[in-house]
Amino acid sequence: MNIGFLGLGNMGGPMARNLLKAGHHVTVFDLSAAAVSGLVEAGAKEATSPGAVASADVEAIITMLPAAAHVKQVYLGDGGLLANVPSGVLLIDSSTIDPMSAREVAEAAAKNGNPMLDAPVSGGTIGAAAGTLTFMVGGSEADFQKAQPILAAMGKNIVHCGDTGNGQVAKVANNMLLGISMIGVAEAMSLGVALGMDAKVLAGIINSSSGRCWASEINNPFPGVLENGPASRGYSGGFGTDLMLKDLGLASEAAKQVRQPVILGGLAQQLYQVFSMQGHGGLDFSAIIKLYRQED
Repeated sequence: MNIGFLGLGNMGGPMARNLLKAGHHVTVFDLSAAAVSGLVEAGAKEATSPGAVASADVEAIITMLPAAAHVKQVYLGDGGLLANVPSGVLLIDSSTIDPMSAREVAEAAAKNGNPMLDAPVSGGTIGAAAGTLTFMVGGSEADFQKAQPILAAMGKNIVHCGDTGNGQVAKVANNMLLGISMIGVAEAMSLGVALGMDAKVLAGIINSSSGRCWASEINNPFPGVLENGPASRGYSGGFGTDLMLKDLGLASEAAKQVRQPVILGGLAQQLYQVFSMQGHGGLDFSAIIKLYRQED
C-alpha cells in the first residue's frame, strides 16, 4: 500500500521503518530534517508538509504526534490533512490524546469523507522497533478490518475497543492504572527494605503472591532487582516520568468531562508532578521510588 506517515519521533520513526520492511510504500513528514533523512535512506519518500503527504496519492495516513494540539493542527489547520486529502483515504491517529479530541477530529474527518481510527499504542520504544506494539483501536468494525494489515506490520496485539475515541479511553485508563500501581510497588518495596528485607527476595515473594503486577515483575523500581530494568541503569530509557505525567493529565481531564472521580489517579498525578518539578522528568517513571528512599 501507499501510506503517509507524519511524526517520526522515538515511536513514529521505528513504526514507519517497519511499514517499509513489510513492503509498503511510505511517504513521510516531520519537522526534524534528521528524522526525515533517516527514513528516506531506508526507502521512504519525503513530503514537505502535512498537506503534501495528503496529496501524495496515499491510501492511508498514520499520525504519531505529541499532543492533542498537534493532532488538531495537523488535521484541521490551514494546509493540513483534511484540507488536502481526497475522500475515502483511511486516517489512523496513533498519538495518545484525550478521547474528546479524538472524537472531534474524527467527526471532522467523517464530514470530509474520510474514515478515521484512533489507535494509540502500548509497548514503548522497544516494541516500536521490534514491531510488537499493542494497538488499542477505536472506530467502526469495517474501518478496523481495513486497517488490520497496516497495523499488523507494526504490532502483534491489535484490539478493537469499540466506537471512535475508545482506543484513547483504553489507553488513558490503562496508563492511569500503571502510574498508580508503580507508586504502590515503590512504596511497598521501600517499606520492606527499610524493615530489613532483601529487595530481590521481597520482589520474588510479591511476584508469586497477590501483589504481583507489571510494575513489580517487569519494571520493578528497586535498583538491582531486575538486571536489565531501568532501575538498574540509573532509570535511563523506558517510559519517561513526564510522559506518565502527561497521560495522567489526560485521564484527569477526561474524568472531568464525565464527572467520574479518579481519586488515586489524581494523587498519582500530583506525585509525578512533584517528582518532575524536582528535575526528574526525563527519568523512567519507576524512578518515582526516589520519593521514598533518602539514599537515592
